[in-house]
This record gives sequence, C-alpha cells and structure tokens, in this order.
Amino acid sequence: MAGNFWKSSHFEQWVLDKGDLLRERGEDLKVYSEEEYQKLMIFFTNFIQEMGQCKERELGTQCNENTRDRPIQRMQAIATACVYFRRFYARRSFRDIDPFLLSMTCTNLASKVEEMGHLTHTKLTATFQRAMKKWALFDPQQMSLYQQIKHHHISETEFCLVELLDCSLIVYHPYRPLLQFRNDMKNACVQNAEHLYQDAWRVCNDSLKSDVALLYPPHMVAIAAIMVAALMRGGYEKDKELKNWLAELNVDYEKILEIQQMLFSMYSVWRTFDEQTQLKGLLEKIPRPNQINQTAHNVHIQ
Repeated sequence: MAGNFWKSSHFEQWVLDKGDLLRERGEDLKVYSEEEYQKLMIFFTNFIQEMGQCKERELGTQCNENTRDRPIQRMQAIATACVYFRRFYARRSFRDIDPFLLSMTCTNLASKVEEMGHLTHTKLTATFQRAMKKWALFDPQQMSLYQQIKHHHISETEFCLVELLDCSLIVYHPYRPLLQFRNDMKNACVQNAEHLYQDAWRVCNDSLKSDVALLYPPHMVAIAAIMVAALMRGGYEKDKELKNWLAELNVDYEKILEIQQMLFSMYSVWRTFDEQTQLKGLLEKIPRPNQINQTAHNVHIQ
C-alpha cells in the first residue's frame, strides 16, 4: 500500500499545505470564524456518514458477506465521499455549490468509485431525505426545494466535482494501514491490541471531521489514531509494549503529534457543538450559490 500511495495522485496532488488550505478558505472565513467553519464541516461529515449508513441499510441484503474486507470497503466508500466533499471546499467556496447538493453527489460518486453498487436517483434521493429527517433541519417549504433535485443536477455537479479533483478519484484511507498495525501489535505482544484497534478505527472515522485527511498521509493518521485511542483508554504511560512498538516505527513523530493535536482540537470543538441551538444559524449563513458560475445550483437554502 505504502509504495502505491507515494506514487499516487493522492500524494502528489492532495496532501495539502495547511497555510495554503487556510488561504483557499478565505472567502468562507469572511462569513465564519474558524471554529464555526469546523462545526459546519463536522455537521456535513456526520450528514454524509448518515447518508452512507442509510445507503448501507438499503443495500444490505445485496452485500456479498463472503468478502472478508466488506466492512472496510463500506467504510471506505463513506470516507471517500467525506474526502471528496472536503477536497472540493478546500479549493472552492460554499458559494459555488450548495453543500447539501454536493453531499449527495459525493456519496453517489464514492459509491461508484469504491465499487459499492450504483445508486439510482430514486434511491439516492430517498437516502438523502432519510438523512435530512434525522436532523429535521427545514420546514416543509424548504424541504420541497431539495425534493426538486433532479438527476441532471447530480450529473452536472458530479462533472464540476470530477473536474476540480482533476479525475484524482482514488483516495487512500487509514483503515488498511491500521489493520496491518493491528497485526504487528499482536505479533509484538501489545496488550489489548484488538480493543486498541477497534478504538483507533473509531478515531479514524472521527478524523474525517478534521482536516487531517487533507494534510497527512493515511499511515500517519492511523498511527496517530492508535496513540489517541491509547490515551483515551488510559494507562498509556504504563504500556511498555505499545511504547516499544511505536518507538520502532520509522515515522516523523512531529507530524504524528500535529495530527494528535488536530484530533483533540476537533473533539473539543465537537463537544461544544450544540446542534439544537447552533446548527440552524450556521446553515443560514451559508453564502448563496453564484447564479452565473453554477449550473446545478437552483437548489439552495432560502
């Protein structure tokens, strides 16, 4: 995996510089503080993950359970959609394409790229509406706007997305490196390696709510997730086997520490994010799409 990653378009084009990322967000950061922007991204990551879970339930009976890696593939499809979403807004503003429309498009495109099955427009729309109901964000009039999304809106938005991504659709995630690290930890007799792996998996899922997938290679995110999981479980300072195993890894621990700090910062913001009182105001501040520059944009928040 590592050799492929270093030769991939993910590494060559989509491991971004943090300063450049903040500059690209300049237009949206005129509307939102950095913390508000992070809260909005936390919400849309949760929204895409909910769409993915709704899709999984819809297609669950069609899944080939004989495929051992199927759980990883399912999570990768959701994670890929989240990364597409973040990559788009790393280069463009919310003004360019409505984020709810883009969330549908990213979910649909990721499902195809990760070979998780084609979603008909009817199923995609139903999945979107079920996810919307979880938050009960809009009144019936506003909901009717999103119900007007047609297949050609998704197709046009997908064209814009693929063009911005420069057809770099293969995304490397921390799940497979994490699986290899689990096996290595077991061989090194690290205590509770399986439980640590499961906790780190959840941290990898949560990492999509931060910028780490845009800034760091996936194996580094996996290592940071293991360390964060160990710290959250407690007893890290006394876990000699884990410390010895980590010490033998050939990795830049300054960057691992940066990832850890970003993850803990994300968890701190997430804990203070009261969706009941804060989300509606954040959504109302989303800039309206540019009528000239967007072709799939007649669906937007009023």
